[in-house]
Amino acid sequence: MKDSIKVFAPATVANVACGFDVLGFAVENPGDEVVLTKKSTPGVKITTITGDEGRLTKDADKNTVGVAVSRFLKHLQIDAGIDITLHKKMPLGSGLGSSAASAVAGVFAVNQLLGMPLNQQELLPFAMEGERIACGSAHADNVAPSLLGGFVLIRSYDPLDVIKIPTPANLYSTIIHPQVEVQTKDAREILKKQIPLRDAVTQWGNVGGLIAGLMLSDYQLIGRSMKDVIVEPIRAILIPGFEDVKQAALSAGALGCGISGSGPSIFALSTSEEIAHKVGSEMQKVLNSIQIGSEVYISKINNSGPQILD
Repeated sequence: MKDSIKVFAPATVANVACGFDVLGFAVENPGDEVVLTKKSTPGVKITTITGDEGRLTKDADKNTVGVAVSRFLKHLQIDAGIDITLHKKMPLGSGLGSSAASAVAGVFAVNQLLGMPLNQQELLPFAMEGERIACGSAHADNVAPSLLGGFVLIRSYDPLDVIKIPTPANLYSTIIHPQVEVQTKDAREILKKQIPLRDAVTQWGNVGGLIAGLMLSDYQLIGRSMKDVIVEPIRAILIPGFEDVKQAALSAGALGCGISGSGPSIFALSTSEEIAHKVGSEMQKVLNSIQIGSEVYISKINNSGPQILD
């Protein structure tokens, strides 16, 4: 077994339009990297964090990657010493599962470092505990796709029931991250506590349609199912230019477009890399026109999840 390991874990898009809190998918970029190194003295220590502009704590009991690794070791009753270096390779508070990627990278790395005592699916509860530290809720719609890759459905939390959904070969993701900030807490607080039955029925139909479209590689069904009548209409007001960005994506050939997680990032799905790049360019033009900077990420759906780096 190695004494040190470097791991990449991918960013994710949660909700995926109609699938609020139950759907997510992983992308090839961006993501986070961690380096875990064994040490002689017991305990988990975060030695270095880069790319966070000093915003994240190095306290292992209060940082998502430290908590995930610590819970893993505690569960297996292993009194190991682990030093962690965290490289944030994606924007914080972007709606791309930044905290989830860190937790997943950490728990995947420590499992590899200790000879893989658990399988990949068994690592999920520890990554979820990292998420609890980051946002107050151990939700899985970011950590599950980051850990397992591909599209993931969280059917239930009690008991935890997570299903990986087959993904069409030529499905591409465009993500644009506007340089504005949306607090997850604010994005949750503005949501309605009750919804009309009519809207619920529409949403259920769209979730079923989206999953069926993915499994059947029916791109048109995927497109017409990517409609959120419950959450997006409310959260859109927090993202400047959202409706114009979405329309630009659809006009450029995207199958569908929506808010990634709680925002401010916006994602679109397309049937080719060429269309995905065109979609990104048109989305960015809209934000440029209202003087908002942005980053664009283009990738296929990441079906593998975390990777060991040389």
